[in-house]
Amino acid sequence: MSLMKIFDTAGSGMAAESLRLNTVASNLANADSLSGSPDSAYKAKELLFAPTQETDGGIGASNDNAVNNGVRTVGVTESQQPVESHYEPGNPMADQNGFVYGSNVNPIDELVNMISASRSYQNNVEVMNTTKQLMIKTIDLGS
Repeated sequence: MSLMKIFDTAGSGMAAESLRLNTVASNLANADSLSGSPDSAYKAKELLFAPTQETDGGIGASNDNAVNNGVRTVGVTESQQPVESHYEPGNPMADQNGFVYGSNVNPIDELVNMISASRSYQNNVEVMNTTKQLMIKTIDLGS
């Protein structure tokens, strides 16, 4: 793998983790939201990632020569956890039975996701910095 490909790989990881952090922030912002029906209650969003694959560019390159160059976002799903219901007949958002429905966001899980995404982002930054230092040292050796 060339050193320039390392920047592509780390960059795609940083972009993916940035999206993951934004999704976590959105989930946490809606953790205490209420709704009048379980269908319209906020459901936690989760990103789906997949590896990117490119050929190594050799003569007669085929899928057998595919290499993973990073990660890409392939979609967003909603959590299938049930939403919480609370009996609050005085709430203006309550349904005809007096229930309001909260989101299915688990703040503890989201904080764990935030820490994990932040550390992964930091690791990708370190990979880029180390690669940059290696390139500079290599150029210095040639001088």
